[in-house]
Amino acid sequence: MVIIICLLIGLLSAMLGSIVGFGGGVILVPILLILHSITPLFDWADASTVVGISLIIMIFTAMSSTYAYAKSKRIDYKSGLYFIAGSLPGGVLGAWLNEFVETDLFSLFLGIFMLLIFTMFLFKKTPNQDKENINMDTSHKVVREVKIGDTTYRYTFSPFIAIAIAFMVGMLSGFFGIGGGSLMVPAMIILFGFPPHIATATSMFMILALSLVSSTTHIALGHIEWMYVWAFIPGAWFGGILGAKINQQLSSKAVEYLLRTVVFLIGLRLIWQGLF
Repeated sequence: MVIIICLLIGLLSAMLGSIVGFGGGVILVPILLILHSITPLFDWADASTVVGISLIIMIFTAMSSTYAYAKSKRIDYKSGLYFIAGSLPGGVLGAWLNEFVETDLFSLFLGIFMLLIFTMFLFKKTPNQDKENINMDTSHKVVREVKIGDTTYRYTFSPFIAIAIAFMVGMLSGFFGIGGGSLMVPAMIILFGFPPHIATATSMFMILALSLVSSTTHIALGHIEWMYVWAFIPGAWFGGILGAKINQQLSSKAVEYLLRTVVFLIGLRLIWQGLF
């Protein structure tokens, strides 16, 4: 029974995570924490174990999603490498810090964190479609141009700021087990003007590298319940591919609204769980 539930959770979380570029952990971790609080079948799902499992599962979600997005040429590899460079050391630090927090307190922190992400979208920056609107002082900046359908998007960012933000994202990813996309996608859209489809695809590329490093740290710290990990992997693999295909059929606004709704509802549920 537990194995079947884990398989379905893996499929659902990977599918939703791939659609919005979160990697699935932002769905998987809260669901397991909620199940931990309401049924003895998930007594094993404490904070450290859930985070470790989530990061391992995200390797497979990100791998399948990255493959699907690469085929549709939605990944900005050059920008992604800057984000990876900053996020990897942060991921190791966050995984180590996770050892020192209790499950209920962890749920509260994660819920507050998710509501902060939701708030970030109230200050959304519209992707730039006009080359003249980009700051002409592009020294020490990365300038990118991508075409989606008939529309060409142009955006620019400082690599130093990108690496610094990615370090914080990596640390939060290793701590919360949510892949980093839940903060990186809003940052790419709001701070750097990435179009949502490019942000979600590039995020999955970054998550692949970040989850590999962070999960290795959790394995070394003994946080993994291997008998349950294998139950999540098939669902995570197929869910990642399915989510990437659904993403390509949705408008940018639809992707963003779905992302907002998921983050808001789960954030509220986790805060309730952490407090009561």
